[in-house]
Amino acid sequence: MSAEAHPSTSPRRIRILVVDDAVVVRRMVTDVLSEDPEIEVVGAAANGRIGLQKLTQVNPDLVTLDIEMPEMDGLQTLAALRKTHPTLPVIMFSTLTERGGAATLEALSLGASDYVTKPANVGSVALAQQRIREELIPKVKALIRKRAHGAEPHAPSMPAPVVRPVMPSLPRLQPTTAAGPIEVLAIGVSTGGPNALAAVLPLLPAGFPVPIVLVQHMPPMFTRLLAERLDAQSKVKVVEAAGGEVLQPGVVYVAPGNFHMVVQRRGTQVVTVLNQLPPENSCRPAVDPLFRSVSQVYGSHTLGVILTGMGQDGLRGSEDIRAAGGSIIAQDEATSVVWGMPGFVVRAGLAERVLPLAAVAAELTRRCPSTSESGLRLAR
Repeated sequence: MSAEAHPSTSPRRIRILVVDDAVVVRRMVTDVLSEDPEIEVVGAAANGRIGLQKLTQVNPDLVTLDIEMPEMDGLQTLAALRKTHPTLPVIMFSTLTERGGAATLEALSLGASDYVTKPANVGSVALAQQRIREELIPKVKALIRKRAHGAEPHAPSMPAPVVRPVMPSLPRLQPTTAAGPIEVLAIGVSTGGPNALAAVLPLLPAGFPVPIVLVQHMPPMFTRLLAERLDAQSKVKVVEAAGGEVLQPGVVYVAPGNFHMVVQRRGTQVVTVLNQLPPENSCRPAVDPLFRSVSQVYGSHTLGVILTGMGQDGLRGSEDIRAAGGSIIAQDEATSVVWGMPGFVVRAGLAERVLPLAAVAAELTRRCPSTSESGLRLAR
């Protein structure tokens, strides 16, 4: 039969516009993306002004946008783009520098969907391409899947908490002991995390009664800048962990990039410990090692929180927390940038509550006791 008798039923490819002032980077990103049969690069631009002009010409599904460009940089371009395309996914390209990290966090606050870091000192073009392939393509597909499932959420500023029951056919892990008063809060987050954390931590009250340990998937330096930014916005104190800190109520300890963070009991105190053991779930820091350690030290007095993120990091650690008698809260699908990490936890039947982002801070404040003894029970 002729080809016309069997029209193609293959799905429409993801259309991408690449904006970067460096010819080498533009070509490398274009080549890597074009290798994937699900992706089509429909345009390239050498600066933000040209990129904005091409938006209406090529109608992309997603834009990759360099931060540092002449004439019109990535932040200026993003701000202009968001006025006309408020929900178009945008992935920023950033350098692993202090300036690049600060600009990336600013871009996320302006509405960028995610970011990737430019490969540096990898030794060859092939390795650089591999880094881009491993980092960029999964993020592209995750963001497009999210958009395909519905428009961006427009939730009320403080919706009522939503509890979504798990389907009966899914497994539910029951705690082995009765949950006790919360003595530690452990948070795991990835894609969309900086904005999610900025929506939660600043709403926690001064004198929050338990310590908070937190893993956000980010490279070195970015985690320090994130901690500083959140600290300036919040009533609780936010620090990047250096290892050896004694956990204190009302302090948020952020795992540093390229290090796993765990907690250990030392006498009557609990301290942070950093290590560079192999990545878990392709991440370092990873949520699973932190959650495992918290479940071992605090047992049923643990409250774990899984927010927006790609992949399934935090699933095994959430199983450990539940097995120790602790509780898990997960962000809902509608308000997650990517419902990967919380989705795996919810589908496994591990989440006690599934909440929209705007309801998380109020729930944490309700669940954590405001007594002078909070965070001190381990000393008994």
